[in-house]
Amino acid sequence: MISASDLRKGMCFERNGQIYTVMDFEHNKHGRGSAVVWVKMKNVQTGASVEDTFNPTDKFEKVSFEEKEMTYLYNDGDVYYFMDPETYEQFPYDKAMVQDALPYILENTNVIVKFFKGKVFSVSPQLFVILEVKDCEPGIQGDTTKATFKPAVMETGLNVQIPLFINKGDKIKIDTRTGEYVERA
Repeated sequence: MISASDLRKGMCFERNGQIYTVMDFEHNKHGRGSAVVWVKMKNVQTGASVEDTFNPTDKFEKVSFEEKEMTYLYNDGDVYYFMDPETYEQFPYDKAMVQDALPYILENTNVIVKFFKGKVFSVSPQLFVILEVKDCEPGIQGDTTKATFKPAVMETGLNVQIPLFINKGDKIKIDTRTGEYVERA
């Protein structure tokens, strides 16, 4: 059993006979009131997204699932193809299944595919990815008085705030959990 305050992004739990995976969460404490946990979750069986708030002491049954690393090959319209590197078998998944991973993946990169009872319910990128900066403003030389950032567009179309010393064409490491710059690659 896990409490609502222990829920984290990517965890699976059972609630009212349904299996959910946590897409996003936030712990809130309002003045004199009690704390609440806001959770955006996806029903594994139906694919429906739901938002709800819980008392931090609410208990849920933790559900285990299978994970497999696969390679993203290409897309054909709204169908994305992935390959199992062990068997070389290819699997097509619709855009809705891979929507959250798209800003972080390029062709021939590895992703993590999650299964529950043999059915795919999530495709997610690695924890850290390296992407090339396709567009950004030039940095201002000598502006080192404070840690300032500028907007940049990555090769996948992802928008990231980067330090001033990063230029167009540089490769950077990005944390896919937060979508933030980590370091120059």
